[in-house]
Amino acid sequence: MRVLLLTAPMVQLNTPYPATAYLTGFLRQHAAGLGVEVAQADPALELFLGLFCRKGLTRVRDALPRREGARSKRARSAAPVARSVASFLAEVPRYLETIDPVIGFLQGRAPDLAQRIAGRGFLPEGPRFDPLADALRGDGESMHPMAAAFGALDVADRAKHLASLYVDDIADAIRDGIDPRFELSRYAEKLGTSAASFDSLQAALEAPSTLVDEILDGISAALLARHRPDLVGVTAPFPGNVYGAFRIARAIKALAPKVRLVLGGGYVNTELRELREPRVFDYFDYLTLDDGERPLLSLIAHLRSAGEPTRPPTPLFRTFVREGGAIVFKTDAAQHDIPHKDTGTPTYDGLPLDRYVSLFEMLNPMHRLWSDGRWNKLTLAHGCYWKKCSFCDVSLDYIGRYEVAPADLLVDRIVALVEETGQTGFHFVDEAAPPATLRALAERLIARRVAISWWGNIRFEKAFTPALA
Repeated sequence: MRVLLLTAPMVQLNTPYPATAYLTGFLRQHAAGLGVEVAQADPALELFLGLFCRKGLTRVRDALPRREGARSKRARSAAPVARSVASFLAEVPRYLETIDPVIGFLQGRAPDLAQRIAGRGFLPEGPRFDPLADALRGDGESMHPMAAAFGALDVADRAKHLASLYVDDIADAIRDGIDPRFELSRYAEKLGTSAASFDSLQAALEAPSTLVDEILDGISAALLARHRPDLVGVTAPFPGNVYGAFRIARAIKALAPKVRLVLGGGYVNTELRELREPRVFDYFDYLTLDDGERPLLSLIAHLRSAGEPTRPPTPLFRTFVREGGAIVFKTDAAQHDIPHKDTGTPTYDGLPLDRYVSLFEMLNPMHRLWSDGRWNKLTLAHGCYWKKCSFCDVSLDYIGRYEVAPADLLVDRIVALVEETGQTGFHFVDEAAPPATLRALAERLIARRVAISWWGNIRFEKAFTPALA
């Protein structure tokens, strides 16, 4: 059996979203004996790279409206051409000449381009450059904070910031002229945010395709041909991934109806726990809740046993299916979640780490952490040690079930990831990193002489003393 795990568009572009890396590492450890081959891919990254290249921008140019009152395929009413569109069209030759070198620079493959970009004559500068231009112009009395922050950057970081604004200008033109749902880190987010019914999402999926849709459909077809999967798992961590997930499923179903599709991720875990809409299963065969390791392992065993009439099917675990037109939630009390210490080491094998794009759109150092640099993702502890915040889903398993991995095991995973990726930067993705675990981890890193850089979320509390820091 071949399993393919995918991240639905769109997410941050600088580093892989960790869900498929976690599940790929786990399944290769626990399902290899079942004859299961596991691969992963990132359609979110592929969609960006398919648009932000010379060929993609040529298609963008051809799809954009060029006159007052022109309509894009998705435009609801006639309207003047947006400034972002007009600005892009006025500089199309320069965008076509510069897009491939700039993306190479943001991927870290062309550091020599920094001087040319920072010189302000290489890139076309659209509306996204206006705030910086205004700040640098100043009023002669005091330096604008943005101008001060920009002036404090070295040449490489100035170039990265300018190149990021350039990318934002192109994204705005795509959004304003071709597909109003498109953004760099989310796609059709409104369709997944507190939707009252499935009607709007289904209408969008079955409407005439935009250029963005066409590229994503092509990516889905290429992944299907390359990997020939029997089971495709798609993660939708946020509302801005829902449309992309269903779009991928729609494309795969049209080309290979026998391929089974399963949807999981943070959006499913929080928004679809009381699922009652049978039309969801026109696109996906299964929806799983909470941690994906045990549900996926059970689903694989279930599908394998279905082909063996001499034995009863292996039961599913925390999984929605449609039977006879009705939605049924299936689980098995005899099964249990995999303990955090046994979930294995994530792996990025199969993901093109050299093609991820670091963006530096905001000069705020904290915001920069999210979008700039390659980070290996790792979870220190399952759940939250605090689990008292009123705004949080404290009743859900991924918050309420708190399990800590031993510090030496965490260091083993860190070492394995550094060896695999060559990257020593880590983002600990815990809801709130536990102080005691951080102390134990720091002590073991020091004792074992493992040098890394890391960041994560914490609660401001008295345990974080100056001495611990």
